[in-house]
Amino acid sequence: MIQQMQLKGYSERTISTYILCISLLARYYNLSPDLITTDQIRDFIQHCLVERKLSKAWLNQTISALKILYVEVLKREWSRLDIPRPRREKRLPVVLSKDEVKLVLNALRNIKHRSFLMVTYSAGLRVSETRHIRISNIDSSRMLIRIEQSKGNKDRYSVLSPVTLEMLRAYWKIYKPKYWLFENKEGKPVPETTAQKIFRNALEKSGVKKKVGIHSLRHSFATHMLEQGVSLPIIQQLLGHKSLKTTSGYLHVQQYSIDAVRSPLDTLGL
Repeated sequence: MIQQMQLKGYSERTISTYILCISLLARYYNLSPDLITTDQIRDFIQHCLVERKLSKAWLNQTISALKILYVEVLKREWSRLDIPRPRREKRLPVVLSKDEVKLVLNALRNIKHRSFLMVTYSAGLRVSETRHIRISNIDSSRMLIRIEQSKGNKDRYSVLSPVTLEMLRAYWKIYKPKYWLFENKEGKPVPETTAQKIFRNALEKSGVKKKVGIHSLRHSFATHMLEQGVSLPIIQQLLGHKSLKTTSGYLHVQQYSIDAVRSPLDTLGL
């Protein structure tokens, strides 16, 4: 199964997630996955959904993993009717206001930690993307950040803020990273757990009470860009979304100024 996913070009993160999904099923029955029946899979998914209350996103990942194993590796028949996918919840992302982002960023005195969060917010990056930025990915002449082989194995560019660039130059003079922009002592990308801890620390010090994680900086970037009048297709490219439908979800959380809205009656020329 691992070989099949590697040949198809799946990311290491997706491969590890799918293998974990299969291993949880195998442990639940204490059976090799190829001996587990369709009815047992249905019972397992129901158990995870009703009793363990796992997210529907996780369950859909499990079904995708099972489909690779049973159809592509074991060459078995597969029917969507036998193992239906749970309907995904339609939840709006929790977004920080501009003032709240400012409070979070200003709460940190450590220039490395502050630079990490500034890059994440200012370019709308996933935490894994910020962690894997190389020094050579910072294009100060064009004011762009190159994000390589991100979700879906795609490359893209996002904006490099002048304020962020100034902060990064100050950070580099102190830490002098050699390859990755944000390295640990072993010269490897800063671990994701460390990045999450940096954000939680900043959030706690800032006094902002919203229950959010570091990914909220990416949500906030997208929403604030919309509020600044940037078009959805441009935001879609900056975020690296495959579908414009995904990006359009931010339309529901942006704030509009009522003062700027005209009634259609005023356009009739009465």
